[in-house]
Order: sequence, then structure tokens, then C-alpha cells
Amino acid sequence: MKRILVTGALGQIGSELTLRLRDIYGASNVMATDIRQNSSEAAQSGPFEVVDVTDFKQMMETAKKYQADTIMHLAAILSASAEAMPVFAWNLNMGGLLNALETARELKAQFFTPSSIGAFGPTTPKDNTPQDTIMRPTTMYGVNKVAGELLADYYFNKYGVDTRGLRFSGIISYVAQPGGGTTDYAVEIYYKAVQERKYTSYIAKGTFMDMMYMPDALNAIIDLMEADSCRLIHRNSFNVTAMSFDPEGIAASIRRYIPDFKLDYDVDPSRQRIAESWPNSIDATAARQEWGFKYEYDLDKMTEDMIDKLRQKLRLEVPKL
Repeated sequence: MKRILVTGALGQIGSELTLRLRDIYGASNVMATDIRQNSSEAAQSGPFEVVDVTDFKQMMETAKKYQADTIMHLAAILSASAEAMPVFAWNLNMGGLLNALETARELKAQFFTPSSIGAFGPTTPKDNTPQDTIMRPTTMYGVNKVAGELLADYYFNKYGVDTRGLRFSGIISYVAQPGGGTTDYAVEIYYKAVQERKYTSYIAKGTFMDMMYMPDALNAIIDLMEADSCRLIHRNSFNVTAMSFDPEGIAASIRRYIPDFKLDYDVDPSRQRIAESWPNSIDATAARQEWGFKYEYDLDKMTEDMIDKLRQKLRLEVPKL
């Protein structure tokens, strides 16, 4: 990777991935794009363009202008929001992906886009879900992700585009606010723990989902993109995960650092249905074998860092009297 274009660069993953890429490859070599601009570090620390990923001409012109040899396509609407706006989600998620793949094909660029455990469905094996298994999702987001994996495979097999992807579990970060995903509770709970010492979960007790801490997710993206192409069998997309827990598990971890933290429940039926259609835990063996996937943070190590970083962040955000 030398000249990288990132779509959705101001989203949860994009806002942190853009900064990590600029640290590694140089700020001028990472073009951040999004549908809007703001004052965030991702938008201000290097080149930035407002790009609508559903506009193929605009995307292509931007990629050509910056001579991109790598496209990291992150622009998408997430699971809970997609279920509320399914037609919009299809047009954005699939139309944007097709435009990004066409851009990569014309420029002969390396290509990355994330998939998700949302690609699995209620008939998928729930525990230690294999890399290769039945995938019959019951959500628009899941349908988008399965179709996206197949489309990326198609562009590799038909056109030779070096497509790569990761099937992410929930990603937890103290930097970006939640953005409409089913696993957002695992971010919100830390904010509420630090601010109020209590949290009302919209996901039911006993609902296990895979998770990763953002630093491990960013490392996984970069490691995959730098891996020898000849070693990759699956490409689009690899199961990756670091931990699996339910709300009670994350609450117990928080109480190691905030002993009086209280958890109660007000279950959101829509997001609960989505969560129940996903695996309890997934198997990342293929990622470990094919490109050396590893992670650093387990639940307690992540909790310690999240609470520490959020306390620092929220103190800084308190206005001076």
C-alpha cells in the first residue's frame, strides 16, 4: 500500500483507521473521504474530499486524482439502522460497494471492505461458527454483507482485483460514538459506567456476541492487507474475533474497576432479534493460519483501557466554568 483512499473515513472504524494509516504510510498518502466533513482529526490531519459513494463518477475522479493504488471501502449503513431503512441500506451498501470495486478494477488497485458476523443467520451453527458454513441472514444488513462477500470474490475471480476482507464481530472503541449497530450497547455501557455508574441494556441477559477492541481490529486490517496474496485462500471474508460475552459478562468486568456499577434491562425487540440471529462465538482459525491473525486485548484488558481512556476523554470534554 502506497496511496490509499478510504471511504467512510469519518465513521467508527474509518476515523481511527485513517489516523493509523497516516502514521504508517504518511499523511499525504492517505486520502480520507466521506459524505460530509467535520472538524475531526481524520478530516483535518491529511487530504480529505467529500465523496458520495453512490456517485461512481465522483469516486473514480477522486481516486484518479490522488493516484490511489489501494481502496479501503468502509462507507455503509449499519445493522439496526439498515433494518429501519432497508431500501436505502441496499442502495448505499451495495451500490457504494459496486462503485468502489469498479474503481479498484479500473485502477488495478488493492481493495478492502469489511464484512460482519451479521452475514450469518439463525440456521448458522451458533457456537464456534466455522469459517465456511451456511449463511442465510434474516436482516437487510446481513443480506448486504453476504452479497458483498460474493461480489468481492467475483471481482477477484473474474477481473483479478486483489480483494480482501474481514468478517468483523462487534468493535468497541472510546474514540467514536456508536453509529447504529446492534453491538453498540458494548460501547454505550462503558460511557454510562464512567458517567453514571449504571446502564440499561437493550440486549437481553444471556445474549452472547463476539467482540474486538478497536486497536486489534485496526491491526487485523493492516496485517491482512500486507499479507502475501499467495497465502490467502478465503480473502472475502475471514472470521476474526477476540472475545465473546453477554451483558452480564461485560458488567462483571466493569465492576472490577467500578464496583458499584449497576446493570438493568429494557430489551429492544428489533435489535434483540438481530442479535439472536448471530453466532454466540466464531472460529478464527483460517485467519490465524493464512495470515497470522492475533489479538492483544481480552475482555478485562479492554475494560481497563476503555475506562481509563474514557475518564481522560470525558474530563477534557467538561466545559470550564
